[in-house]
Amino acid sequence: MTLTPTAPPHAYPNECSTLNSNRQAIVIGERPLTIRQVIQVARHHTKVQISHNEQVLQGVHGSAEYIAQAVSSGQPVYGVTSGFGGMANVVISPKQAQDLQNNLMRFHKVGAGQNLPKTHVRAGMLLRANSHLYGASGIRLELIKRIETFLNTNVTPHVREFGSIGASGDLTPLAYVAGSLVGLSEQYRVDFQGETMPAPEALKRLGLPPLDLQPKEGLAMMNGTAMMTGIAANCAYDAKILLALSMGMHALAIQGLQGTNQSFHPFIHRHKPHTGQLWAAQHMLDLLSGSDLILNELDGVHDYRGEQPIQDRYSLRCLPQYTGPIVDGIQRITEQIETEINSATDNPLIDVAQQASYHGGNFLGQYIGTAMDSLRYYLGLLAKHLDVQIAMLAMPEFNNGLPASLVGNPQRPVNMGLKGLQITGNSMMPLLTFYGNSLADRFPTHAEQFNQNLNSQGFGSAYLTCQSIEIFQQYIAIALIFGVQAADLRTHQLAGHYDASQHLSPASQHLYSAIHTVVGKSLSADHPYIWNDDEQALDEHIALIAADIAAEGHIVAAIGPTISSLN
Repeated sequence: MTLTPTAPPHAYPNECSTLNSNRQAIVIGERPLTIRQVIQVARHHTKVQISHNEQVLQGVHGSAEYIAQAVSSGQPVYGVTSGFGGMANVVISPKQAQDLQNNLMRFHKVGAGQNLPKTHVRAGMLLRANSHLYGASGIRLELIKRIETFLNTNVTPHVREFGSIGASGDLTPLAYVAGSLVGLSEQYRVDFQGETMPAPEALKRLGLPPLDLQPKEGLAMMNGTAMMTGIAANCAYDAKILLALSMGMHALAIQGLQGTNQSFHPFIHRHKPHTGQLWAAQHMLDLLSGSDLILNELDGVHDYRGEQPIQDRYSLRCLPQYTGPIVDGIQRITEQIETEINSATDNPLIDVAQQASYHGGNFLGQYIGTAMDSLRYYLGLLAKHLDVQIAMLAMPEFNNGLPASLVGNPQRPVNMGLKGLQITGNSMMPLLTFYGNSLADRFPTHAEQFNQNLNSQGFGSAYLTCQSIEIFQQYIAIALIFGVQAADLRTHQLAGHYDASQHLSPASQHLYSAIHTVVGKSLSADHPYIWNDDEQALDEHIALIAADIAAEGHIVAAIGPTISSLN
């Protein structure tokens, strides 16, 4: 995490444009993948290339050969010459070993609910291929190359949203991927460049024959944390954007309230030097630098402010101390996800050098389960803070002279300003804090003959986090509308006109202008963002802003420096 002053916004490329313009294939199997690279493949269809490194390829071939020899010699290996889970006492003959793997996909085609978004499935496929290239899975290179082909030709299996308890990995979700890759039957369906079709037809179009899985390959494909980790990678990436947007909103709120920058003075935070707190304080100074709307008190001045307290209320003054743990937590979550991304997570694992197989539990998604539980909790904390800022801006008792509910045109008595908008925000914030409750520590399922008697709920926790992300994108849209309106009204109070772009800090000007662009509202010196209630439908503005954020458009480009400083 960078703790350096923020460069001007124009010095940083738009995250979205950078991803889209990066056409160089991402090589897997040679070096650790990052969350950013996962996003490039999952969302922006950057090509994937399996490493040509001979040592990597030999590791893959060697583990597959080990399994073949184990089967032919009758060596006992879990899930290869034995049944699965609680039926691991069942002996599987060499003649039955191949049928065992193909049947695994069939009895795990039991998912429920809607299909997962394609971005999650693509991320999971990438991670499954990356895991296999460690040469510990006993799987043929041919099958890994099919994942490469599917990703590069935009063919995505349909995967149901429910079915994984995150214990023996994501067995059911990955069964849909495996069955589609080999064209097991017409029952497996894929999205082929936007067209839905049976998996065998997709293979035919790609010029690929159906495959029968060899011993261990079904288990290798399905027994791992790839899908939950792919979802988690998407969530962690989006969470950093939302954290950055929250900082941008706080900067707008501080300027709208005519707050002070003194609370972010480096002297204060050197005396409590948590990494996240230092970042938040320094970054808020950067976001406020050059603003005409704040009280510039970095020299230690403590002027009284009439009816207002001599110092800002806690939601402004304690921002670094409150936000710091969230920043540190998201950074820790990012590191845990990237470790999981670059792990071999099936069972058993093959040690080619020692010609041995080891039974273990790398498929357990506990790191993902607890990380996603924590991420939802942090999103709830961010929402709680924003809710207080919105309330401060709306209430004339606390907003330092702004109109109640930020009414734009006070000459029209029927105007109620952002009163209804605040209520909508109030309906969402409790959901975000409620979703912050943990999942990994509750609702145990003593599944599968009590074999999976300990489970992570990693998949469920990750998928629940997606819902928090989507709600937060709507919620931050509401908060930003408050921030823009407050900045305009404060500008009018101090400068006699409503065009806040002339008086906001340079960093906030970019965010302010981007919001106007997205909602199609021209900057005006004569009127604030919202003048009369009947001149716009704010639900449409919410939808436009949230959609732009989800698409990493103008608004995300405007906060590029903050995002970059978090990476």
